[in-house]
Amino acid sequence: MDNEKSLKTSIKIIYCVTLTLSMLVGFWHFFAPRLYNWYDYLPMQYENLIVGIDYTNLCFSALLFGSSFVLLLLSKSAFSLNFETIVFYTFLTVVWVFRACLAAFIEPWPPEPIPAVAIGQLIASVVQALLMVFATLKLWTTRIRGRGKA
Repeated sequence: MDNEKSLKTSIKIIYCVTLTLSMLVGFWHFFAPRLYNWYDYLPMQYENLIVGIDYTNLCFSALLFGSSFVLLLLSKSAFSLNFETIVFYTFLTVVWVFRACLAAFIEPWPPEPIPAVAIGQLIASVVQALLMVFATLKLWTTRIRGRGKA
């Protein structure tokens, strides 16, 4: 049986949806500091701190958007169970699991002024991480099973 055909359509959909959502979060982060007035929360608006936050956010946004976009372009490679592509997707999955753990256990943002936003980000990051873990495990198990039959 062909490797690509051995993956279920649901896994392919989850793979593409999670990467699209990840890419959109990366794109959104380019504009988040200005949209939500992040700097209003900083005491005294220290300029070097603002520049550091901007650079960190810009790099994070570019990496998240770019990695997700490249993995979407490589979806056929992932569905063919290419080792390097699965490793790359696994790395992005680890990033999302780390993000979900931060949201669930460390609470990196205050729930004020809008608690629904904090709760929404928590739920979204946990769901995103779980879907990516599911897709990652399916990619690896399908690859390992396929190698055993060869």
